[in-house]
Amino acid sequence: MLFAVDVGNSHTVSGLFRHDRLVAHWRLKSDRDRTADELAIRYHALFQMAGIDAGAITGFIVSSVVPTLETCWLDYADKYLGSRLTGPPLRVNHTTATGITVATDNPAEVGADRIVNAVAAWDILRQALIVIDFGTAITFDCVNEQRRYVGGTIHPGIGISLDALAGRTAKLPRVDINATPKQVIGTSTVSAIRSGMLYGFGGLVDRMVEILARELAPEQDRVPTVATGGMAHLVAPFAAAIDRIEPDLTLNGLRLIHAMNRNRQHDVHASAPCHQSS
Repeated sequence: MLFAVDVGNSHTVSGLFRHDRLVAHWRLKSDRDRTADELAIRYHALFQMAGIDAGAITGFIVSSVVPTLETCWLDYADKYLGSRLTGPPLRVNHTTATGITVATDNPAEVGADRIVNAVAAWDILRQALIVIDFGTAITFDCVNEQRRYVGGTIHPGIGISLDALAGRTAKLPRVDINATPKQVIGTSTVSAIRSGMLYGFGGLVDRMVEILARELAPEQDRVPTVATGGMAHLVAPFAAAIDRIEPDLTLNGLRLIHAMNRNRQHDVHASAPCHQSS
């Protein structure tokens, strides 16, 4: 089995693949103070709860936007999985073989998750496309018909925006936006915030896809989009430009990249030390 891990600023999404099938997955908060030993305690308990033998894991891959946690995950893989892995633990960055060319001004600054999502979306659509990831930030990533990742845009995420409203104003509350607004015009503070968030971010998506597509593939009438991330399902009903939602897009991208690189040696240089137990 393959253990795939995507470390975000707010949450870490991980999953186990048996061949091409995702058999278990988890979404936990990203704790920057976590050690390799603590990762083992937490995740091996999750394996046990899911009825999965950790001894069956033969592959490991991680993408991370948190350097210290990337190092800790690699340490965990070496220490607790290493003897059973059929190849070295892999981490994704701009130098990893992915089948996608990162054609930005500075490829090293492109988040690993954005590269992974581009790989997975290309595998689905195989044409010029836009990936929208609703995470801590909302990112729009563009891949052209030559399989070149050409860049995108970054926006404050929904959670950040809600926190800012509640934290920077005297009377606006923190609102649960899971409920669908009955109308666009809010008749209470809560309904006004809920409408502003969902219709507002839906409008953001539609406008950004429109102008990104115009630059990405001006000869096409429409560029297809794939949405992923924890809040994609909330915004999708309010954004006509979202063609499909793929909740496991990043995990599937990691699976595809691992298959391409399973016999390659990963870069052992750590960008930041892993926290060690005292």
